[in-house]
Amino acid sequence: MAPSPAAAVPRMPVSPTSSPVRVLIADDSAVVRGLVARWITEAGFRLVGTASNGKIALEMMSRHDPDVVLLDIDMPELDGTEALPRLLAASPTVQVVMMSTLTTRNADISLKCLALGAVDYIAKPESNRGVTTSDAFRADLIERVRVFGAARARGRRTVAAPSQNPVPAAPAPTPKPAAPVVLRPRARAATPRVLLVGSSTGGPRAVGEALAGIGAAALKRVPTLIVQHMPPVFTAVFAEHLSARVGLLAAEGKMDERLEPGRIYVAPGGRHMGLASVPGGTVIKLNDGPPVNFCRPAVDVLFKDAAAIFGAATASVILTGMGSDGTNGARALVEAGGPVLAQDEATSTVWGMPGSVARAGLAEAILPLPDIGPALRALITGQPA
Repeated sequence: MAPSPAAAVPRMPVSPTSSPVRVLIADDSAVVRGLVARWITEAGFRLVGTASNGKIALEMMSRHDPDVVLLDIDMPELDGTEALPRLLAASPTVQVVMMSTLTTRNADISLKCLALGAVDYIAKPESNRGVTTSDAFRADLIERVRVFGAARARGRRTVAAPSQNPVPAAPAPTPKPAAPVVLRPRARAATPRVLLVGSSTGGPRAVGEALAGIGAAALKRVPTLIVQHMPPVFTAVFAEHLSARVGLLAAEGKMDERLEPGRIYVAPGGRHMGLASVPGGTVIKLNDGPPVNFCRPAVDVLFKDAAAIFGAATASVILTGMGSDGTNGARALVEAGGPVLAQDEATSTVWGMPGSVARAGLAEAILPLPDIGPALRALITGQPA
């Protein structure tokens, strides 16, 4: 989840050939429900209802068939975690975005909700005043409604008119290129000394699956550095989830920490994570510099430093996510002789970041998520996938 620039959110134009995105808000705070409802209607979406708890949200599902549900975690009677599986059972294609404040408990719950079928989460300011004054929160929320509303519409068309090819067309927010995506010739790279991963929306699940597909044995050969667009608190919990899934030590990177094979380093939320060479090795450098591509941490920062230090001795992948962060960093890696992989459109939650890399001609392979782990393992070990 990437920070958005603090700017007014323009009203979204509604195509005359398509219906506005239908949104249901479930939050126990009347202030939050009122503000978000206003933002939704001002952005050109259709508000179909508001609910103060999960039970009411469930009752509204059958009557209103929303495309996107904005679901708070802490609510009376039926909270967000209990409501989520029931909402998905009632409407398997509905796009549920969890909303929670920045606490360790809520970060853990939000990540577990992604595994249960939520498409994304958004961190709410801790006070009603913060919600009222946060342009960034408003922009993030509206962008997610736009993206996931388009995703639901594509899913509906697929159900209504199935084709012989199950791969969906390009997402509406990302126009198809005039010419087919061209893969970069396979790099004759040196044995990788580091693994680099960049991701955003949909990334927590994708990163976990990719690392599990590589396997602990191969991951023990190299340090793994991950930039996942997330706010503070969430990244530490995300690292704990990765550690439990992969069976290796994963944690937020620390200033001047030396890279070690078999360790997984996650960029801390709100800070850029770069690298520097020191006698006998490479260390992590953190900074609070301005956002890059509206993101902090930014994939470009890590990838550019890695290209300068490791050159061709890298293995890297850009996974699902909004925007184009990672494209310039991928270009630096390619110019240094390193291979770059990208997740394909069909398995991406949002084909923004990997799509940008693919359209720039920087990817030597564009792969579905289940194939990414084995492909990276082959790069790291030198053995066929």
